[in-house]
Amino acid sequence: MRKQAKTAALSPAAFQGSYRILLVGLISIALLVAAQSVRAAPSADLWERWSAHDPASTTVLQHDAWDAFLSRYVSEHADGVNRVDYADVGRADKSNLTDYIDALTATRVSGLNRAEQQAYWVNLYNALTVVTVLDAFPVASIRDIDISPGLFSDGPWGKKLVTIEGEQLSLDDIEHRILRPIWQDPRIHYAVNCASIGCPNLQTKAMTAANTEEFLNAGAVSYINHKRGAEIVRGRLVVSSIYDWFEEDFGGNDAGVIAHLKQYANPDLKAALSRVTKVSDDRYDWELNGTGT
Repeated sequence: MRKQAKTAALSPAAFQGSYRILLVGLISIALLVAAQSVRAAPSADLWERWSAHDPASTTVLQHDAWDAFLSRYVSEHADGVNRVDYADVGRADKSNLTDYIDALTATRVSGLNRAEQQAYWVNLYNALTVVTVLDAFPVASIRDIDISPGLFSDGPWGKKLVTIEGEQLSLDDIEHRILRPIWQDPRIHYAVNCASIGCPNLQTKAMTAANTEEFLNAGAVSYINHKRGAEIVRGRLVVSSIYDWFEEDFGGNDAGVIAHLKQYANPDLKAALSRVTKVSDDRYDWELNGTGT
């Protein structure tokens, strides 16, 4: 007969101690994974289906409803941050905004020319973001709207929000699989708004095919010359985390980021940037860009 191995029974106190250690370990892993997911921004990965366009198209989309919403509810505050008056958006205006989104999603975007397409996707992204916040309001940060799929989901960006030409799309799809890879223009980051203080401003007018260059340049100038975008602090360059997350879009290294900043910097900032050779730190404020914050 084989002798049975002796097993040591854990006392209740020892069991509770082991449980606490295990629980702390699991929480630490979860927090690490969540933190890594925040830092790891999606790469530009073309969704080939959306590269179709019609260079000969003369269709001009109307963005009047979005223009009206922006002019009524978005305002520039003394701190240079454009804020949205989410709390005062009435039922009728929200309904009009939803109707505008419905009209865009019913449009055959693949039949438009490139200029109309770019304005289409930028306005759709921004309008969807505003509606998503309104649906969850009041909320302190868009990152609290955890409707994306996945155990460690953070924010709404992975959620399929609309269906266009039979395809379901998320905010991530629009930004990282359409806008960034097709246009390959770093100024896209100043055009799309993530409803946060740290984000480039949501402009007070809609983007159109006619005002694209003005719109993109205005976004770049406004952001880069605000401390949210770039600031020299005791001789060290501190930038928005956007330039870290999407460094590949800004030259791929510190020198590329600095060269990009210089393109849109005012004379004082440009002179200061000429005296630095690296990015020393980055920061970002995820607080909601609402008027009550």
